[in-house]
Amino acid sequence: MTLFLRLFFSAVLLLLATGFVQAQTSGWVRASHLKAELVSDHQDLKPGQRFKLALHFIPDEHWHTYWQNPGDSGLATSIDWILPDGVTAGAIQWPAPMAIAVPPLVNYGFEGPTILVSELTVPATYKNSQLVIKAKVDWLVCKEVCIPAEASFELNLPVTQTAIEARDYKKLFEQASQKQARPVSLQGRYDVQNQKFSAVVQMPEDLKVSAFFVAAAELVDHAAPQEIEWVDGELLLRQQKNTYFSQAPARFELVLNTLAGPVLLQLQHEGVPLAPELSLADFSLLDWLGMLVLAAVGGLILNLMPCVFPVLSLKALSLVNSKNSAQNTKAEALWYSAGVIISFVLLAAVLLIFRAVGQAAGWGFQLQNPLIVGLLAYLLFVLGLSLSGVMQLGIGWMSSGQQFTQQQGHKGSFFTGVLAVVVASPCTAPFMGTALGYAATQPALAALAIFAALGFGMALPFLLLAWWPGFAAMLPKPGLWMEKLKQWLAYPLYLSAVWLLWVYGRQQGLDAMALALVGLVLLGVACWLWGQQQLQQAGQVSRLIALLFVAGSVALLWYPQSAAQNLTQTDHAEVWSEQRLKQLVQDGQPVLVNMTADWCITCLVNERVALNTDSSKAAMALYKLKYLKGDWTNKDPAISSYLRQFQRDGVPLYVLYWPGQPPEILPQILTPDSLRQALEQLSSKQPLITSQ
Repeated sequence: MTLFLRLFFSAVLLLLATGFVQAQTSGWVRASHLKAELVSDHQDLKPGQRFKLALHFIPDEHWHTYWQNPGDSGLATSIDWILPDGVTAGAIQWPAPMAIAVPPLVNYGFEGPTILVSELTVPATYKNSQLVIKAKVDWLVCKEVCIPAEASFELNLPVTQTAIEARDYKKLFEQASQKQARPVSLQGRYDVQNQKFSAVVQMPEDLKVSAFFVAAAELVDHAAPQEIEWVDGELLLRQQKNTYFSQAPARFELVLNTLAGPVLLQLQHEGVPLAPELSLADFSLLDWLGMLVLAAVGGLILNLMPCVFPVLSLKALSLVNSKNSAQNTKAEALWYSAGVIISFVLLAAVLLIFRAVGQAAGWGFQLQNPLIVGLLAYLLFVLGLSLSGVMQLGIGWMSSGQQFTQQQGHKGSFFTGVLAVVVASPCTAPFMGTALGYAATQPALAALAIFAALGFGMALPFLLLAWWPGFAAMLPKPGLWMEKLKQWLAYPLYLSAVWLLWVYGRQQGLDAMALALVGLVLLGVACWLWGQQQLQQAGQVSRLIALLFVAGSVALLWYPQSAAQNLTQTDHAEVWSEQRLKQLVQDGQPVLVNMTADWCITCLVNERVALNTDSSKAAMALYKLKYLKGDWTNKDPAISSYLRQFQRDGVPLYVLYWPGQPPEILPQILTPDSLRQALEQLSSKQPLITSQ
């Protein structure tokens, strides 16, 4: 009997222990080439407590899953939590990734057992005795083939007045902590310019960084060489920009591999040349003096603009013919110059304010947002049309300026200078562009000086007239040459608009650029109607139609891109469908079916090195091969059903149909000659018969 009681109590203890273990884990869920479980670091919880859950992956040997930025292909693991009211879950605490190279591409991910930790919080007001946690997890596991999968997990944890750690899984969470990059309080900034990603981090050189991983997707070309060097005590990182780069994030995480282990820091986008701060010691004095001279020359040339010269010539004549003393004449010239220079300095102040805001949100964002790039191209095009005489900008302001020139005294002179700058603004783009671009990257005092020089150049003729009355005889007379000069100056604006549209096309694709060009035509019609209305050759209806054309041109910049853009990149492929395949096979056509996905690195490599090559295209043309391509990037039941026909649960899958032969499955890893060799073998068995 004693032996029986011992066995009974041992069995009860074993069952209790098993129950505790089961409460801490969801149990293993098995999928293709991977098993997973959800584990808690506590077996009992209490209200107001924080605890951790670990998604524990064990893939088959040589299979891998992906980091938050999967690299050139792949798909990051995602967790969709289903939690009781008040319970919250933080973001995944990712392990440090490794580079998985499949030339010519590189991915970021994990081989072997992987632990993804998330921190959850139980509210202090939680009343239930049990905490039921559910999670739906999506992942992608790859080797030569990529298999997407999803599974549901559930944990039921007791909620008591004490919190008890799960000792059985303590080592698992310690391993997770060891594999995570160590957060450090380092300052890092980055920019994307001249087709390159560049980052600078203030950190000691003895850490010996060997590689870096950016968490932002589609920012860098992951397969491009990484440049790592120390410059003036700062770590400088460079890598080629990603082909699909569209917009720089305000901030993201960066992992650095060092001799002391991986470290994690935040990079913030600045979009200005990477320097500690803008100060007077950060620019070349010689360059700055040269820019001052160019700015003054640009301001001087502004006086020759047709929208400015008539107003200024009237004021100049009033100064020359004035019966006031030489002292009063000089005073009026000085007040006019003050109006011009102060106006330009105010413009500089506005620039500095925008720059300060831009530094907080990422200065330089304006050329990384496709919509803003398109709008800038439109603006320069409209300014060019104004210079070409299609319509006139600033006519109302010019009339106001003429009224102010009739006023005597310091007030009239000052506001003539102010309005001269306002009237000149539509004509300033060819001259202010260089000064604006230079001042945008300079310290505040240097930028203010550049714009003051621009104003001084514009005011210089008046100063010369006041101090040297004989200078009036040297002034050019108004005439047709002024209009010709203005028209010639339109072409630099058109070229700038072309450049901006090229940038827009690189960001959004050829189809989007074509739509933007259509918008440019609509904008041209609108400006022509505006010009007709200014000449009083058209009524209010034309103005309304012009506004509609403007709205239409801007709307084209918002037009959504095709969701099937990735398929159009391969112009010799048709979109796969079961009906199209059956039709081609019934017609006796040889067919190649390519089942692919954007997250499948093997698929992308095969297409680059074996399918989208000139030799493969020539072989397809020689054997009159039809090429069908199915995109499984998003779940498609039809493609899933087709894969199951060949006992496959992932991509890539290449099936070659030849008349009179059963379908032949090509290897998952293709060589440049794989397709040609397969076609030659099939043709030798069953020559292709074509109708004459």
